[in-house]
Amino acid sequence: MSRRFAALAALAVMLAGVELVAGRGMSPGAVWDVLGGGGDATERHILLQLRLPRLLVALGAGACLAVAGLVLQSALRNPLAGPEVTGVTPGAVLGAVVATALGVAGWESPLAVVAASCAGGCCGAALLWLLAGRGGGDPARTAVHGVLVSAVLGGLTAMVLLVRPGELGSVVQWLVGTTEGRVWEHWHLLWPWALAWGIAAWLLAGPLTLLRCGDETALAAGLPVRRARTLALLCAVALTAGAVAAVGALGFVGLLVPHLAVAVFGADLRVALPGAALAGAVVMCGADAAAQLSSRLLAAALDSGRFTLPVGALTACLGAALLLAVVRRAPSRTF
Repeated sequence: MSRRFAALAALAVMLAGVELVAGRGMSPGAVWDVLGGGGDATERHILLQLRLPRLLVALGAGACLAVAGLVLQSALRNPLAGPEVTGVTPGAVLGAVVATALGVAGWESPLAVVAASCAGGCCGAALLWLLAGRGGGDPARTAVHGVLVSAVLGGLTAMVLLVRPGELGSVVQWLVGTTEGRVWEHWHLLWPWALAWGIAAWLLAGPLTLLRCGDETALAAGLPVRRARTLALLCAVALTAGAVAAVGALGFVGLLVPHLAVAVFGADLRVALPGAALAGAVVMCGADAAAQLSSRLLAAALDSGRFTLPVGALTACLGAALLLAVVRRAPSRTF
């Protein structure tokens, strides 16, 4: 198992190097010059004040979403549960959009956005809980209600944009998901939040394992099911809110990466949860590097120096294709 962690960590380092040299404005040689202590003031600013915090925020956001997804899938006993389709991500996005439209938060004020995202994410999770809570933890019922809740919250977000169309340019980044413009302030706010709630999720590994076995088994083992599931949902909401506040809504990262983590590290959540964090960081880093490289290629092909492909658009397209493959391979799988 340690070899798998080491291999994934080595892949993360490699992809981090690719991401640092993938952006525009600097050649790969200039990047290595700055890393070696050279380079001029502009090159040092680009690398150390723009690219490096962007890389770290991407790693942290990917880890948050992956752990949140695995917690949700375990607590709700549904392999298709994730922040994107259980109302958590749409609720967090709605909170950020409403706060931005009201002028109490903005992309440049991460702390206010985290508070707004948490409030929205909690509302989304609470709405799902109210609708599906009486179903006895039935995975199919929860999945259906989760899709409905996500659709309603997405509609409310669209209504906010219709009421305040002038805010479209400032909030579209929440809807798509992007790492553009991330600075050290975002990272300094994200990493302690992610670490604290990640540890909390890991401490719930035992109760989550029992929840995966079903409510009757968990009750027979003496687990207070409602309390444990509520704590798990709180962790998932907090982790999702931190990621949304940092990079916006990233499609399918929290839904599919947990499957990869369980496949690589096994069903023991004491190992799979840290593995999911590392896998999420790797996937997000690779997606961001691919988005930057694609942006450069498309800008050259379209002769447009300002063209930028948001990483959220890339994860949504790739994630949708992978989700179809997962569903076709195991259409009736449950935990």
